[in-house]
Amino acid sequence: MGELWDVVVVGGGPAGSAAALGALRARPDARVLILDSASFPRDKVCGDGIAPHAVDVLTELGVDPAALFAGSAPIIRLRLHSPGGRLAARATARPGYVVPRALFDHRLLTTALSAGAVLRRSPVRTVSVGADEVVLDGDLRARVVIGADGSESVVRRCLGVAAPRLGTVALAIRGYAPAAPWPAAEQLLTMTAAHWPAYAWVFPIGDGRANVGYGELLRGNPISRAQLVDRLHQLLPAAAVSGLRAHRLPLSTGRPQVEHGRVLLAGDAAALINPITGEGIFYAVLSGSLAGAAAVGAAPGNSYRRALAERLGRHLRHTDVLARLGRWPFVLDAAIGAAGRSQRVFDSVVELGLGDGRLDVPAVGAVLRSLTRK
Repeated sequence: MGELWDVVVVGGGPAGSAAALGALRARPDARVLILDSASFPRDKVCGDGIAPHAVDVLTELGVDPAALFAGSAPIIRLRLHSPGGRLAARATARPGYVVPRALFDHRLLTTALSAGAVLRRSPVRTVSVGADEVVLDGDLRARVVIGADGSESVVRRCLGVAAPRLGTVALAIRGYAPAAPWPAAEQLLTMTAAHWPAYAWVFPIGDGRANVGYGELLRGNPISRAQLVDRLHQLLPAAAVSGLRAHRLPLSTGRPQVEHGRVLLAGDAAALINPITGEGIFYAVLSGSLAGAAAVGAAPGNSYRRALAERLGRHLRHTDVLARLGRWPFVLDAAIGAAGRSQRVFDSVVELGLGDGRLDVPAVGAVLRSLTRK
């Protein structure tokens, strides 16, 4: 009948490692297997930004932040350029970090293995869901499977989940460049009305390099690599970027059902990517940790769905609304203009884009007043 595991996590990235840690924290004697087709350390196309909310989740899971962020400097400021040219540049309430995924994922996975998880390098091709167990590739059995295998999730496809609908997927390209042209310890997002919604970013790592990229929402027309590179250089002409790679981001505005019997979806596989900023690490580690804890309890699917709704439900509904409003560039102009004048509004914008914030009355009032300004 094949070997039986309490939890099989498909994918060894942030969501998968957090899922393993969440399961073992809830039940230290659980048999947890992580499957990944790659050999670690491995690169992963991403902006590499780690928001403070992700740090909170990982710290609760027993991860040592100092080891996780070794070699990277804290990010203490954020500079936002709106599509119409308005500016907000302020200190952030708490520091974040930029850690290349080749380092971050490997360090986090190593922590999960130290906690008792087992890693096996193996792709997953088939998933068969039964009443009492899930069978992977015909002979690997699990009481619960967590699909944490990224935006092109094989697990999600095996479940028959529909592809993300038009307008809920972004395409981004990123590489690395010398950080010298830009201020240290400050992240930059510069938006453009051309091809809107679209923006470029510069995220300094702290080792002399910066993660530099450009992304835009897919509207149906194909976008070539050459077009992405050209649009990146239009917004950041000083960037001497190398190692450019592209990837798709399924945004939370098109998120599917996260539980399918004994199979749970977490992170990018569940389309948990912020539709305003493209941030996904916080959502990944949070959803992974909740899925892992639910997987070793009673009624894992129901428990996970409820826990995720309690923790992120209201925030996701608010970002859904903001994403719809953000179809008009002048709304972002007003929001960033208000953020430039008020630290409180700035903090609210950051919470919505990088954490689990919600639209609040004072911030909304400030944005509405900003709409009347020239």
